[in-house]
Amino acid sequence: MDGLKVNITNNAMLIQTAFKNIIRGGKRTWLNVVVLSFVLVIMVAYNGLLDGWMEESRRDTIDWESGWSQLWHPKYDKYDIFTLQDAHGIIPKDIKRLIDNGVATPILVIQASIYPHGRMQNIVLKGINTEQNILKIPSEKIKTEDEDIPAIVGTRMAKSTDLKQGDRIMIRWRDKNGVFDSRQLLITHIFETKIGSVDSDQIWININDLYQMTGMGNEATYIVLNKEAKIKSDLSGWKYKSDYFLLSDVRAMEKAERVESIIIFIILLSLALLAVYDTQTLSIFRRQKEIGTYVALGMTPKKVTSLFTLEGTTYSVLAVLFAAIWGTPLLYLFAKTGLPMPEAYTNIGLPLGEAIYPVYKITSLIKTIILLIILSAIISYIPAQKIAKQNIVYALKGKIN
Repeated sequence: MDGLKVNITNNAMLIQTAFKNIIRGGKRTWLNVVVLSFVLVIMVAYNGLLDGWMEESRRDTIDWESGWSQLWHPKYDKYDIFTLQDAHGIIPKDIKRLIDNGVATPILVIQASIYPHGRMQNIVLKGINTEQNILKIPSEKIKTEDEDIPAIVGTRMAKSTDLKQGDRIMIRWRDKNGVFDSRQLLITHIFETKIGSVDSDQIWININDLYQMTGMGNEATYIVLNKEAKIKSDLSGWKYKSDYFLLSDVRAMEKAERVESIIIFIILLSLALLAVYDTQTLSIFRRQKEIGTYVALGMTPKKVTSLFTLEGTTYSVLAVLFAAIWGTPLLYLFAKTGLPMPEAYTNIGLPLGEAIYPVYKITSLIKTIILLIILSAIISYIPAQKIAKQNIVYALKGKIN
């Protein structure tokens, strides 16, 4: 028990001495603290921005495109447009019950061509139930009664074809027998979404209209399910696709961005920790007599090494406190205003809005702080370890060999 008290007392004195030495460092100390705090705030802001983007992408993908899960026709392949000609079939009774209960909605997809301003453009024509509320697609806007077929498009599609609400456009498609037919579509609404895969080169119409156009009555290409559907496996020969599979593109994008962030953090941390390393190396060189005095007073070389390592670690601790003072209001303001994004980013299909709003996760913040402190301790120990290997006589003379 007495030995424990002695160790606690010695450690407390060691911490107190390290803190005093850091304070006496003056400008050198505060330069390191400022640099480390700047790197810490940048890391937190970047991680928050990435987490916010990924969280928003997942949420928007679920709301606009994937739902919580899907059932695919056996011949359907989302990444192969050439499967669309055969990727449709009669909706089985088991799946029909889910649709009638409001926990699923069918989507019928075919290839078609439109002729905006005298030119031809290949598109994907999608039929959706106007009563559905699983996806945020504004399907209620295609209930309009008119001699033309009502249709809705996204802002990207409208911009690329120069379509406006109220415009009429000629469309040509093939029915189930492969026979070409054509009609006019009336653009009744232009919706805005961050998910380009439900917007670019696509037109949405009432699924009942698409049934009449193609002769594919009561058929679908895939079925979108909501959370209450509770389907976890293939059903009636239709392939079950979980949210994990449907969000694979978002995860791949996140993985690529994480690698990029790691490279950026390595560069920033290297620059910041280099300053700490140089400071500790210079400090050991200039304080040789002080080190000899510590040894003469009974402090072992390992204790002296611990003292200098602790001093270097204290830089990071002070940096965390300093970052909390100036970084908290700045990060709060950043979370409110977000990072404005150029329009060109949305045009290439990335799930982005006008701005990205960061989301600061406690786990990510704690990991960043712990990483900074550990690396500061390691980089401070490297020059300090030479003290433990020195000759005691040289230490008493204020010389480190």
